[in-house]
Amino acid sequence: MIDPRITRLAETLVGYSCAVKAGEKILIEAIDVPHEFTTECVRVAVEKGALPLVLLKSNQVDRVLRKHATREQFELIAKVENLQMSNVQCYIGARGNLNVAELSDVPGDKMKIYESTVWKNVHIETRVRNTRWCVLRWPNPSMAQLADMSTEAFENFYFDVCTLNYANMAEAMKTLTARLEKTDKVRLKGPGETDLTFSIKGIPAIACAGSHNIPDGEVFTAPVKTSVNGVIQYNTPTLYRGVTHEDIRLEFAEGRIVKATSSNTEKLNEVLDTDEGARYTGEFAIGVNPYITKAMKDTLFDEKICGSIHLTPGASYDEAPNGNESEVHWDLVLIQREDSGGGEMYFDDKLVRKDGLFVVDDLKPLNPEELKRA
Repeated sequence: MIDPRITRLAETLVGYSCAVKAGEKILIEAIDVPHEFTTECVRVAVEKGALPLVLLKSNQVDRVLRKHATREQFELIAKVENLQMSNVQCYIGARGNLNVAELSDVPGDKMKIYESTVWKNVHIETRVRNTRWCVLRWPNPSMAQLADMSTEAFENFYFDVCTLNYANMAEAMKTLTARLEKTDKVRLKGPGETDLTFSIKGIPAIACAGSHNIPDGEVFTAPVKTSVNGVIQYNTPTLYRGVTHEDIRLEFAEGRIVKATSSNTEKLNEVLDTDEGARYTGEFAIGVNPYITKAMKDTLFDEKICGSIHLTPGASYDEAPNGNESEVHWDLVLIQREDSGGGEMYFDDKLVRKDGLFVVDDLKPLNPEELKRA
């Protein structure tokens, strides 16, 4: 018998996130996730009159492919997968990680082959631009460990986070979106040396409430490319290309990262040297999901942490473009809640959030207790 929470999640993804219509084609890419979930997504899609396609993958197999990658090989893979992606209107990407460090021993030059072929052509250029898409992680013991929770407790947490009332969240986000679009200068202060300023003038603000990511809960824009100055010290661990980084510190001058250190400074700079755009930022976002309170080295969760921001080295999104192009898009998270060291966020020199809580009346509905009641 199917867990009713799986059914509810499938209905949220197919019906709300992707808003599938009769006659449309939807691709379900399932990577190390239970077949019960994949088949339930298929069933819900068929019930709505859609035509589902399924692509099954394995991280273990993918690791071996990437370790021995050649450009010719991955250009062919990209061509094949792009044919499938370009023929659907909707996409669900469900990604399980039995071992979050599965790709940690894939050489950087081999990862770059994947990123510049499959990731760039299939996902950045086709999926993101031309489909209604949603991606999610699937709960497993590895994720539970990272969250310092039992497997059962993490599973309960996961379904609470992923099936909350996103329509109500979307309504509450409207005031933050409006404020961001009227703002020129943003200033961030936080633990350590964090004191950073940048402009977001003229760049759209986009509310994310379950339409592209599950879990969700952020509003994003982008810094004007050359406007970022100062220092930011991130206080959450992050996993990128299979490598864990802690205590990342970035120093900016006229938008460019001029100095970067972390617990693995060599690997950090290897990523930032991928191309010129990797040393500029492509996104600034504010996390508000009331159920996500601590980092677990999973970007889809961590970037939504209530009381957090993320400032992203790499490419900007088409919805909020700042002209920066890169094969990298690395969401690095700073939590500004009091229990994580505190911090302040200013819009045009006006304090709007302190220690992770909004202090201006029109934004208070986005504080955790308000969102939980909504």
